Amino acid sequence: MKLPNPLAILLFAVLTAPAFAGVNVSNPVNGSTVTSPASYTATASTGCAKGVASMGIYVDNNLQYVSGGSKLNTNLPINPGKHNTVVEEWDYCGGASYTALTVNVTNQSGVWVSAPSNNATVGTPVVYAATATTSSCSKGVASMGIYVNNQLSYVANGASLNASLSLYPGTYDTVVEEWDYCGGASYSHVHITVTGNVFTNLQASDGWQAYGEFPPIYDICESCGSGVTWAMTQGIKSPSLTNNATKFDIGGNTPYADVLWTNPLIGDFSSQGMPDKNHTLIPSLHNFTYDTYFYGSNLELSEVLEFDINQYFNSMGFTWGHQCRIAGGHEFDIWDNVHWKWVATGVPCNPVNNSWNHLTLEVERTSDNKLQYHAITLNGVRTVLDWYFPPFSVGNWYGVTVNYQMDGNYKQSPYTVYVDKFSLTYW
Repeated sequence: MKLPNPLAILLFAVLTAPAFAGVNVSNPVNGSTVTSPASYTATASTGCAKGVASMGIYVDNNLQYVSGGSKLNTNLPINPGKHNTVVEEWDYCGGASYTALTVNVTNQSGVWVSAPSNNATVGTPVVYAATATTSSCSKGVASMGIYVNNQLSYVANGASLNASLSLYPGTYDTVVEEWDYCGGASYSHVHITVTGNVFTNLQASDGWQAYGEFPPIYDICESCGSGVTWAMTQGIKSPSLTNNATKFDIGGNTPYADVLWTNPLIGDFSSQGMPDKNHTLIPSLHNFTYDTYFYGSNLELSEVLEFDINQYFNSMGFTWGHQCRIAGGHEFDIWDNVHWKWVATGVPCNPVNNSWNHLTLEVERTSDNKLQYHAITLNGVRTVLDWYFPPFSVGNWYGVTVNYQMDGNYKQSPYTVYVDKFSLTYW
């Protein structure tokens, strides 16, 4: 941005201003469309012990407004068109700082969305910035909201909106709407595609470790004898969706024995080259989507197929456990981290023999560190749960891992399952 002359004069003071100086403009939003007079609301801070002396607004390099103190709240007449504006503070120590923002001034009513752009591909959380005007209601805009796939997901008072929505990867039709004080409304559609970080083809990845488990305690064992046996064979071309499926086998002679396969993706012992040594990435992750395809010719011999996501940090453990009971009752269960038990969801689990079954699990760690089981989708049928459980205590372990488990039936009948297109999306 080209600095106006008064700002250029103060440039040295800005660069050498004490720490913690700054201007926070809450209204208007940078890049937004507004009507005249445009509403400006801002606060300022400074490292100067004497505080902020005054604040001002420049429009296209011309100082248009000044007020005393560290707060600014005014309606500023601006001609229609695109304008570069600057909100600046001056402190009692001779220092100054500023925030620059562009506004589009219009004399028409409606909803203007500056972010995200229509048909954009964005990460999550998705940042929404919008403003609204109304010419038919003299009382102005009462509130604004965001609809995601026809569901109202966010509401803010006033004629501007600035929000972050945590959306799972996918394609969405979103609508930003305004409601005025006269009962009127207007809106704008914003189509977006949401992406996240993703590990793909995990079935073909290095790093898998296998353990046996015996009832009734189900502690893990590495050398389990003939009680439970297993094998994992990667690079399977048929049956396969990618020519790189993995074959998982379970057998043995102990009824109801299980085999757990686990892979550490992020953090300690990472198989993906992401050790997170500074312990900054793992605590920042809140959302996970476990997506896989599985195939079997005799799935009815499986007591249970289990699919888990695990996150560990700051002595907290989060295990989003999902099990599909097949011989055990054709229903999905989820893991209760409080009482360490499986809880029936009422969601049917009826995978099809001799066909690829597509499973998607959507989970979240909430801002107050609860485990949220959001949704289960099997073969295109999606069920939203939104069930919550606290975490459990764990030692000094930092990591994100995924599990795949096969459970034996009352005869420990041997069976085989093929897994392909296994991914974990995280953000």
